[in-house]
Amino acid sequence: MRKNITALILVLLMTFVLAGCGKQGAQQEKDTPGYKIGVVTPTLSTSEDEFRAADMMAKKYPEIVKHITLPENFSTEIETGLSQITSLADDPQMKAIIVISGQAGLLPALQKVEESRPDIITITAPIWDDPVLMSKYVDINLDTDWVKRGEAIARKAHSMGAKTIIHYSFPTHLAKEVIAQRKDMMQKTSEQLGMEWVEVVTPDPQTGSGTGPMLQFLREDIPRQISKYGTETNIFGTNCPMYDVIIDEALKLKFMVAEQCCPTPTQAYPTVMGLEISEEDAWDFEKINEMIRTHAAEAQMTNRLGGWPMPATVFVPQYAVELAKKLIDDPSFDYNNLQQLNQFAKDISGYTVTFDNFKPAEDSPALENYYVMIMDSILY
Repeated sequence: MRKNITALILVLLMTFVLAGCGKQGAQQEKDTPGYKIGVVTPTLSTSEDEFRAADMMAKKYPEIVKHITLPENFSTEIETGLSQITSLADDPQMKAIIVISGQAGLLPALQKVEESRPDIITITAPIWDDPVLMSKYVDINLDTDWVKRGEAIARKAHSMGAKTIIHYSFPTHLAKEVIAQRKDMMQKTSEQLGMEWVEVVTPDPQTGSGTGPMLQFLREDIPRQISKYGTETNIFGTNCPMYDVIIDEALKLKFMVAEQCCPTPTQAYPTVMGLEISEEDAWDFEKINEMIRTHAAEAQMTNRLGGWPMPATVFVPQYAVELAKKLIDDPSFDYNNLQQLNQFAKDISGYTVTFDNFKPAEDSPALENYYVMIMDSILY
């Protein structure tokens, strides 16, 4: 009798356990998203920001994000790279593919995805193929509004009290349409706001002996310009290496730098200021910004140096992943609504971001699904 009771208890216990396991399994199945987002970036050594941004999203959504990298030498292995992208569409759970690479030649892969799996959401964040064709074959294209930044930088400098803007560049840079358009926009806005516009051409690092002569020229010319125009001057350079000199001279001479050419807390500030940033904090931009702010205060440069609170090359890829996830989870989200895009950026990052439709040329129509952004800069 005792054996029978014991057996009954064991049966009931097993039934309870199995039922519990069944419920747990059902709950786990319910919690599993059931879809994937493919993210394609360059390798770590090719583009650290974009790789790290995607890697962080893969760690944030391990069940959703599949991160793959293009070949190290993409220019000689284009077909391999294209095949990697199209192979993502072979997975029936794949619902979005995001390609992040500051180079051209990737659009054919997205065209094939569009043909074979029109249900997949395709996003570039960014690539640099023909914008009109990208708008035709890709669902959503994201990039920085490099031209609009010309106006934004001038307005920021004016709000900081600048009376003069000095623009440093060189011939091969000025031959690039986007850089020339940004310069023209900066000059136009500066003059509208009553600031004096000064344009200085430096030795060209792309045709001469590298960056050395350019940096030496800046080191000698900036003090001359500040002596002439005074410290209520904002200096802007179109080349990233320029900022090791520009920021260093700003700390000495006390002129303004509203934003760098690539407005990120990691460009020039840590190097020039000698900030000790641990590997753990290398991607904690709030902490880095606070370190810069502290150093600026010690140098009596509070509110005279600025930049974006985080790199665009990190924000845009992360935004693309969050946007793809949002569109899959909430099909009613209207990505053609710029206000919704702006608010979504604020919701996920905490920063004010403004999107606009991209125009390939000043006299061309805007592309409805090609969005370019600027981020409100911060002052240190």
